[in-house]
Amino acid sequence: MVILGIDPGYAIVGYGVLEYRNNRFTVLDYGAITTEAHTPFPERLEKIYRDLCALMTRFQPQAMSIEKLFYNTNAKTVIDVAQARGVTVLAAQQNGVEIFEYTPLQVKQSVVGYGRAEKKQVQEMTRIILHLEKIPKPDDTADALAMAICHGHASGSLMGRLKQMERK
Repeated sequence: MVILGIDPGYAIVGYGVLEYRNNRFTVLDYGAITTEAHTPFPERLEKIYRDLCALMTRFQPQAMSIEKLFYNTNAKTVIDVAQARGVTVLAAQQNGVEIFEYTPLQVKQSVVGYGRAEKKQVQEMTRIILHLEKIPKPDDTADALAMAICHGHASGSLMGRLKQMERK
């Protein structure tokens, strides 16, 4: 299965593309889609949408793993991130990619084995699991790879398979 992990945002959208087969991950690609701060917001959303569609066309993922949105103290930021996340979900939907959402707690539990792990612990375990020389930068990219790992682990579990069957 090819999994596209996404760390949503509007300035930086981290992505990681992994193949998960026989309980092993193979890194296909990772990076970040970036938009310039001075660019009008609708153009930023369009760039995110187009670049994600191009990634989906190139790698044909079966699943997209994306972080569930949580509210922080800045309402404008959360609204803008929600709009960018909506464009991301739309791109997946239009490209026939099944969408799976996970909380930060679920990602930490899946990658590190501890739901209250620090960000650096998650990034280091991501590096180790994927046999990378160094932690990918920017942080959004490492977070996206952790999202993909989380889905690989969840889909490989009995609970994950039962959840997928419920969706069908």
